[in-house]
Amino acid sequence: MGNFFKTVICVLVALFVLAGAAFWGLAGLMPAVDIEDSLRPDAASQYFDDKGELLYTTASEERRIPVSLDKMPKHLQEAFISIEDARFYEHGGIDIRGTARALFVTLTGGDVQGGSTITQQLAKNAFLTNERTITRKIKEAFIARQLEERYTKDEILNMYLNRIYFGQGTYGVETASLYYFGKHVEDIDLAEAATLAAIPKSPNYYNPLENPKASKERQELVLDQMVKYGYITQAEADTAKAEKIAVHVTEIQDKKEYLSYFFDYCNQFIIDKFGADALYKGGLKIYTTINSDMQQAAVDALQYLPNYYTDDSKLTQPQVALVSLDPQTGYIKAMIGGRAEDKFNRAIMAVRQPGSSFKPFVYLTAMENGFTPASVVEDKETEFAQGWTPQNSDLKWHGKVSLRTALTRSMNVPTVLVAQQVGVDKILDTAKALGITTLVDEGAYSDANLAMALGGLSKGVIPIEMASAYGAIANSGVYVKPIGILKIEDRNGRVIFENKTERHEAVDPRAAYLTVDMMKGVFVNGTAAGAGLGRPAAGKTGTTDDFKDAWFVGFTPNLSTAVWIGDDNGRALEYMYGSMQPLSIWRSYMLNAVQNLPAVDFVRPAGLEIPPEPKIVNDKDKEDKDKKDSKDAKKEAAKETNAAKKAAEEAAGAAQPAKPSMRDRVREILEGNAAANNTKPVVSNQPTPAN
Repeated sequence: MGNFFKTVICVLVALFVLAGAAFWGLAGLMPAVDIEDSLRPDAASQYFDDKGELLYTTASEERRIPVSLDKMPKHLQEAFISIEDARFYEHGGIDIRGTARALFVTLTGGDVQGGSTITQQLAKNAFLTNERTITRKIKEAFIARQLEERYTKDEILNMYLNRIYFGQGTYGVETASLYYFGKHVEDIDLAEAATLAAIPKSPNYYNPLENPKASKERQELVLDQMVKYGYITQAEADTAKAEKIAVHVTEIQDKKEYLSYFFDYCNQFIIDKFGADALYKGGLKIYTTINSDMQQAAVDALQYLPNYYTDDSKLTQPQVALVSLDPQTGYIKAMIGGRAEDKFNRAIMAVRQPGSSFKPFVYLTAMENGFTPASVVEDKETEFAQGWTPQNSDLKWHGKVSLRTALTRSMNVPTVLVAQQVGVDKILDTAKALGITTLVDEGAYSDANLAMALGGLSKGVIPIEMASAYGAIANSGVYVKPIGILKIEDRNGRVIFENKTERHEAVDPRAAYLTVDMMKGVFVNGTAAGAGLGRPAAGKTGTTDDFKDAWFVGFTPNLSTAVWIGDDNGRALEYMYGSMQPLSIWRSYMLNAVQNLPAVDFVRPAGLEIPPEPKIVNDKDKEDKDKKDSKDAKKEAAKETNAAKKAAEEAAGAAQPAKPSMRDRVREILEGNAAANNTKPVVSNQPTPAN
């Protein structure tokens, strides 16, 4: 009876082989499917920092990061071939012999065998569903035949390893390696490669996270198969089996936190240029300008950001924005658009009142129009319009001052007087040339008025534009448009976008240097005194008169940074000045950010002389001096009179005995009484109380 069943099985296998041969012949006559498009799997895009290090992987329906076959270790390829398709390099897409063997083993009561080749699995994953029907198997075979005719074995293996599912939402060996081991696939060892090869048969069951025991058993089976087919020795297999696999789950969807604002900024650019599918399915490699160390320094500096309250939108107030860029290239090095509690990027979208941080544009324009830091203007009570008499923050008037002093100490009236003399239109033109795009230059709400000089604008300014505008001043008057993306490559490494720097001379370099020289004083004896960096730096505080916005914007020759703090809901900041928390955040960030940058000075244009501070004598100072001189003269006259009187008394004393004073008489009486009583006399040094 046993021989009968074996004979039946052999006949069935033979018939199967014959049917397969006929089937294979017919497969060549079937129409070709649209292979190219279907074999291109969706892939997540990757962001890299300015050193080429991976920063972030975009979210996509399938978490997949394609890699080329030469980036996959040989032992990984051999592990998959050993366990999935030992005759991969021998068959033509359908392994008739292997399928017959699998059928025989199954019919004789052995373990159920699959029999699908790697090519067939690729055909199923790329073009078909997982339904278990004879129709699907026929289609699978037809497509496998076409794949074998069109692609090499290595190309098929590469497509397969980049497409298969590894559980936990991961597709492809690179994504799986990053997820389970925290390393790129090119860095995994034999034991880890066998662990990955064990998963695809049943991703949920053989998953090392969900079922480590089953995963280990199948890993050892993979290693045994590799020994069987001569890929590794038994000793190598034993060593790999003994290795304890450290499953290190690394979320491919990195926790973006504060960098989310920068990624969203870049995402919008890519979507506008290439479409959403390219970003979320195209497997792009996006090389950015972000410096990871500087970005971390920006996050660390937020320790100085106060927490006032949580608003109705569940956002902590006040909010913050920080933008830092290289003035010479426009490369954005760090960006924070808020507390990472929402999607609104305040660094590039918030339009807020600048307060006194707008004043450098006034003085820069003055430098271009014949003024110097030594020019003198008077700080006194002045009504510039009906009912508008601006005051200084210290509520004092300081008389005549140089422009250097006025800017350094952020005086208001001198700034408005300078704006009045220079012309508001010229100041607006300067700000526009420096990249400020939010100014209103016509209509009922035009910024062409003197209040603009103190930062009273119809709309306001944007932090990134303030950083780049100040950067232009630092860069000898040359404005460079900010950029966050250097280049973009498609999944095949072809460059599809490369950013070009946009620059123009915004202001005269001499005027820029004179303004920088004045702004240096802010750290010496101005509103940020004592907050210097130990290297050449300049900056300006900014506080609105209603305390709703506080700024500090400053720069070195190679880094310009703007910091803004404000309440999204327009509430006041509890008397916060730009010289307080904004300056603290700025300084903390900059001290760390410039550590690896050369400590260079600003470039002085050839032949430019810095005029010395003028000797200013104000009317009030002269009046005080005259009073002091008169008082000193009276003192000298009194001294001379007393000296003459004393001399006369001494001369008279020589002619007659001196009359004893009342004190001498008291002392004599007390001394006499003491002698009589044999006691020591006591004479008080305190004045005698008036009667």
